[in-house]
Formats: sequence, C-alpha cells, structure tokens
Amino acid sequence: MNETVPTGISRRRLLAMASASVGATFLAQRPLFADQGEAAPAAVNTVGVDPPASFGPLKQIDAGVLNIGYADEGPANGPVAILLHGWPYDIHSFVDVTPLLVKQGYRVIVPYLRGYGSTRFLSTETIQNGQQSVVAVDIIALMDALKIEKATIAGFDWGARTANIIAALWPERCKALVSVSGYLIGNQAAGKIPLPPEAELQWWYQYYFATERGKAGYDKNRRDFAKLIWRIASPKWNFDDATFDRTAASFDNPDHVSIVIHNYRWRLGLAEGESKYDALEKRLAEAPVITIPTITMEGDANGAPHPNSAAYRKKFSGKYEHRLIKGGVGHNLPQEAPRAFADAVIDVASF
Repeated sequence: MNETVPTGISRRRLLAMASASVGATFLAQRPLFADQGEAAPAAVNTVGVDPPASFGPLKQIDAGVLNIGYADEGPANGPVAILLHGWPYDIHSFVDVTPLLVKQGYRVIVPYLRGYGSTRFLSTETIQNGQQSVVAVDIIALMDALKIEKATIAGFDWGARTANIIAALWPERCKALVSVSGYLIGNQAAGKIPLPPEAELQWWYQYYFATERGKAGYDKNRRDFAKLIWRIASPKWNFDDATFDRTAASFDNPDHVSIVIHNYRWRLGLAEGESKYDALEKRLAEAPVITIPTITMEGDANGAPHPNSAAYRKKFSGKYEHRLIKGGVGHNLPQEAPRAFADAVIDVASF
C-alpha cells in the first residue's frame, strides 16, 4: 500500500460569469426547488483567514478496476464513516468534518472518486465509465479491499447519489446514511422527460457537455468552469483562491474529463453504459426504497437544483430525520457547515 500526496497547481485567471445554476441531482427529481420555509437570515460563510486545512499523507489501494487514493484517519478499530464527494469538488469537502469525527472515535475514509485526484484505472483498457451504478461498485470494492464490512456512508452531489445506491442495493454494508439533498437515484428513461423551461435552464451545463464543443471547452477551462459552478451553487460561501486551488488540483486527473462527460451524457441517454451493470441499473430504475437509518440534509442557500424534502420522504422507510441547515449554507454543505455534517454522521449512527 503506497502513500501519495497530490501535487499543487498554479493559480490561473478565473472566469467571471453570471447566473444559471448547477446541480448534481438527477433530472427526474421533482420538484426541483428547495423547501420554501422561513429561514434565519443568512450569515456569509468565510474561508481563508488561516491557511486551508489538509489531510495527512494519502494512501493508495487496488480496489476493483481502480487504484484508489484516499484519506484514512482515526483509530483503525473505530466505527467507520465513508465520506463521498461530488462534482466539481473533491475529498477536501470533508477536511474539516474528518477531525470532528476522529475526536468521536471514528475511522474516517475519504476516497477520490474515479476521475479525481490520485485515483487511477489499473488498466488502460478499462472503459472510462461514469454511469451512476459504477461509482457505487467502486466504493463497495474499496470496502472489500480495506476489509470493512459495514460503515456509515455519507455524501453530497455525486457522493450522495452513490451513498443512496449503496444503501439501496447493499443495505447489509451500511450502518446508516447521511445524504445531502435526499434521494438522488435516477434512470435514463426519466432523464429523457422534458422539464419546464425555467428548470431546463438550470441544467445548462448538461446540454453543453452533450456536445463535442462542450467536452473540449470543459477540458480547456476545467478550473474556470469549476469555480463558476462553486459560485452559483454556493452563492453565500466566501471561499478564497487557496481553498479552491487545493481542490482544483484533483481535476488534473487524466481521466477526469472523460468521466464527467460520460456521467452527464449517460444521464440524458446520450451515452451507453456497460452491459455488465445493466442488472444494477434495472433495479435502480425501480426507485428502490432505502430501509436503513437516514438523515437527509439541505442548505438554506443551495443554488443547485435539488428536490423538495417532501418529494422524497417516502423513499426512506427506516428511522429518518431531515435537517435544513440555515445560515447561508450552499451546495457544498460539508465544507460550508462541517459541524452540522459531522453531527449528522454521529447522530444517525445512534438511531
């Protein structure tokens, strides 16, 4: 098992653009907008007074078709929490959550998803596939490689969807679930259903990625693109350049663009998945109910399209709680509100 630390990157001119919205929830989720309750006045989140935090030396392990880079902190015999990031983010979304959990005795595993950071395919012949089920298969393979039988799985964006899928298909491997923006399992058929124009506008980047120009543009401008998404998705989060650059280094992964483009094209039915995952996708297309203890979360200033919590309540049949995190918290909830996220991981394990 080797250890590695991602290299740094130089700062680049960052794109200043205006509105539209980002998302990581699937087109099938309705309604697309947040809960419309009264929220406390939003406090502007700030980052960067001190140098940004970092993990200790990262580890690498062969798991399934990947060599996965991951942070592994806390006691080896502690209860395990696996924290999963999304796009366009990376493991540093959990850099302030992790020590809070370690203080409570947790062993915390934070992997780079395929196409991010130091995670690489073991073979150049492997298809660069970003469909929803394959990312969950990767995490099960990681658990097997680390000999982890059961863990609390928690995530946001792609990571929340992946956590949902693991909880739905492999509930025996999950002690509990924390999912930002709730139930995010989708399918290609639902992705073909048109939405009202205002909702379609929020998915502008998916249509951009559907074109070869979009693929080339993302490849050329991936940092500028990601920073635009961060600003739209978390409009009250005052992150600084050092915080952004720390994560943006993970987009230099040679598989990153292919995985991201395939993920969004697959959702729209514009790219095929691998036939060996057809059975899993068929089960997911049935929108399976999640039976394990769950806390769902939402930030009160999430600028990304996301379902109302009432729309997915019935998809969780076990012990359940929904938490609206106030104070100007956006899409990257664990990095913007690490204490609230860590508390959810700790609390759900006691349900």
